[in-house]
Amino acid sequence: MAKKLVGKMKLQVKAGQANPSPPVGPALGQRGINIMEFCKAFNAKTQDMEPGAPCPTVISYYQDKSFTMEIKTPPASYYLKKAAKLKSGAKTPSRETAGYVTTKQVREIAEAKMKDLSATDVEAAMKIILGSARSMGIEVKG
Repeated sequence: MAKKLVGKMKLQVKAGQANPSPPVGPALGQRGINIMEFCKAFNAKTQDMEPGAPCPTVISYYQDKSFTMEIKTPPASYYLKKAAKLKSGAKTPSRETAGYVTTKQVREIAEAKMKDLSATDVEAAMKIILGSARSMGIEVKG
């Protein structure tokens, strides 16, 4: 018989750095999910990713206290800030420029995020990434 789904929750956890301290521990504990089991599974799945990259994670938890998790790629803003070597985006994106990225870097980001974007090809994915860059005050050159 299929397990009965109790609910889903979204967390953003740094790759390879899940631990029982807040915000992860309390969020899982109040839903009856085994915190240490989640931390071990998450860290094992993200060990090949860049350490410290924020990973949006969707956790489905069931009546028998078991869970499944879907780990997505880090947000486009994380990749853009890394490519432009920035701490944060522009305060007023339409008026000031925070930094610059190249078209080649945008293509690399689009290819990395392809499985999580609603785009059918890399060109469409690049347009989505360009929109994120524009909203952060990052200009694309060449």
